[in-house]
Amino acid sequence: MDKKDIVYLVEDDVDLAEILTFNLENEGFEVKHFTNGNDFFKTMEQTLPNIVILDIMLPGYDGVRIAKILRQNVLYKDIPIIFLTAKSEEEDKIEGFKAGADDYITKPFSSKELIARIRAVLNRYKKTNFTNKLKVENLELDEDRMEVTLDGKPINLTKTEFRILKYLLENIDKIMTRDKIINMLWSYGTDINDRTVDVHIKHLRDKLGDFGKYIRTIRGVGYKFSLKDE
Repeated sequence: MDKKDIVYLVEDDVDLAEILTFNLENEGFEVKHFTNGNDFFKTMEQTLPNIVILDIMLPGYDGVRIAKILRQNVLYKDIPIIFLTAKSEEEDKIEGFKAGADDYITKPFSSKELIARIRAVLNRYKKTNFTNKLKVENLELDEDRMEVTLDGKPINLTKTEFRILKYLLENIDKIMTRDKIINMLWSYGTDINDRTVDVHIKHLRDKLGDFGKYIRTIRGVGYKFSLKDE
């Protein structure tokens, strides 16, 4: 059985969201609905969607701000975004695309149109993103499964440790400051400080055993992942 594509729908109009959820689920999608950005980002920490459908006029975080945060975050930047909004002026659309939208649909609209455009965006992404795996020597990180293996054996990481490792591997041999790690991984705002990053790095090194030595400390600055002899 094929794995269902997960749609995160951020829409404060509950009646509209119920209709969209019903129609999308009938088309084989798995849908999670959020009425605000805070709940959306909390769930993003647990499970990543295949696509995000965003209203613009939302309480708290508006849709444009949410899109910008997603595009600035190394973990979320490749998730496709479709704006679904009553804001139909040309300048609104330009702002939406500048924020990182892959498509922009104005209300009113038909469910058939929305579904067709969701499938078009997903197909476009799937053609250009063949794998979500990172491999460095005998260490392999599988983003889809949220799994890390070393010498073929699974390493049990927390979600935060997984995110930090992925970030370091994607930026191999580059120095990542503590501030950069904080901003990229917790950019939507939470009480994180340098000490928190250091603790997560220590736990990550411990779990990686001898391979943990490749997470290098750049004293007074931050960290980098490098196989090169220092």
